[in-house]
Amino acid sequence: MTKAAVTQAITSTVALDTPLTRGETEIAELHLRKPTSGELRGVSLAEVLQMQTDALITLIPRLSTPSLTAAEVRQMDPADLVQCGGEIAGFLLTKRAKGESE
Repeated sequence: MTKAAVTQAITSTVALDTPLTRGETEIAELHLRKPTSGELRGVSLAEVLQMQTDALITLIPRLSTPSLTAAEVRQMDPADLVQCGGEIAGFLLTKRAKGESE
């Protein structure tokens, strides 16, 4: 697997339906990266896979670029929160569960 393919496999870009505003800056898309085990501390993996709001509010600031605050995540459009949650949950699945070959 090439370095570009590895990078693509562990990051995802999410275009926000409703951009967030930080001061005079508009955030229209987020880049989410696959979490390390340490970044999953304090959250239940079951809650992450079920896309529980509190788990996502904890994880999105740890995984997003630009890095959002928990308060900004709480202000997200619910559709955008679900989209981010789906990407994060997808990072936790094995290749086999995703139907990919090694």
